[in-house]
Amino acid sequence: MTLRGACALQPDGILLYGLEIHPGFWRMRGGGLVRSKSNAGLALPRHLALLDGWRALSIILVLAGHLFPLGPGAWGLNASVAATGMVIFFTLSGFLITRFLIEDGNIRRFLVRRLFRIIPLAWLGMLLAFVVAGDANSRQVIGNLLFIANLPPASLIPPGAHFWSLCLEVQFYLAIALLLAAGGRGALLMIPVGCVAVTLARVYWLQPMSIVTWFRIDEILAGATLALICEGRLGEQLRKFVATPKLFLIFPFLLASADLRTGFLPYLRPYLAALMVGTSLFNAPEWIRKLCHRRMVSYVAQTSYALYVFHGIFANSWLGTGDTLVKYLKRPFLIAVTIGCAHLSTFYYERRWISLGRRLTARRQQGFSNDEGTVRTAALENPAGGSN
Repeated sequence: MTLRGACALQPDGILLYGLEIHPGFWRMRGGGLVRSKSNAGLALPRHLALLDGWRALSIILVLAGHLFPLGPGAWGLNASVAATGMVIFFTLSGFLITRFLIEDGNIRRFLVRRLFRIIPLAWLGMLLAFVVAGDANSRQVIGNLLFIANLPPASLIPPGAHFWSLCLEVQFYLAIALLLAAGGRGALLMIPVGCVAVTLARVYWLQPMSIVTWFRIDEILAGATLALICEGRLGEQLRKFVATPKLFLIFPFLLASADLRTGFLPYLRPYLAALMVGTSLFNAPEWIRKLCHRRMVSYVAQTSYALYVFHGIFANSWLGTGDTLVKYLKRPFLIAVTIGCAHLSTFYYERRWISLGRRLTARRQQGFSNDEGTVRTAALENPAGGSN
């Protein structure tokens, strides 16, 4: 028998929701579940509604920072809010990708599914951006299509300036696949070392915020490290540490870390984001968990990748031109077109490619015996994926 959707107590007694736990490792006490001394058998499900909430928040912050005036310009809130959304997005990406590799470890399946998830819409968006720009040269076209446009000398174009993050994502996929091929799943334990090394490089070369891979990828690697922590690969003490802080105490520091005027804090941005997402998995308030199950939150999360791709393109089209008054009078139309295209892309274009990727890498599903005391996680893969 499996306890599904239960509240499971971690070693320090903090609740973690949405788990499927084999009762041989857990027992009831005081109206709750406590860990048996025999083992720590626990597995996170593939899909957590709470992560949908973070995904929805990340795209809302990015859109708000890019499309709306957030206070006086001197405050610099637009850049800080957008950067906060991006670091949450990268954290989720690293977390979910690493969880998939810990559970599966099949490099071909991973690459095919992720590339079929990202590339079709990315290339479509790039082609649209080339049309909107009207003057893209061959170096820019090749750099974007090969996902190296964020590397110096950068070859991004204004309607696709935000595609630097897609370049970073694809480069991370290839790098972690090479790591896995070289050393198997055990090599994933090198991720925290790489994360710290990138941060130290940022400090040494004074790069608090950059779009260049080797000065930004620690935001993804911090999320990947969080996955290792939550899966118990880095010891129980780190898992206890992640579960301890209060969620609402971390967010203001994360927002401040996206402001380049806050001294050393921007260098800690990857770790603050990972800690915030991690602690939410353990002790987020119940009202937040319920909010994350709402249909609208799920919809925004599902369409977040397409929203991200299209918003920057249309913001650099006729819909984003004019003086301040005209530009913001057009803003509702820009948002409506962005949402409409994102909906069509998510449910009618991307879904076909995602399904094709799954069919190409389909594997025989194995049964799980309750008698053997195996934990089976729910196969709840979101079509929007973990790296929107």
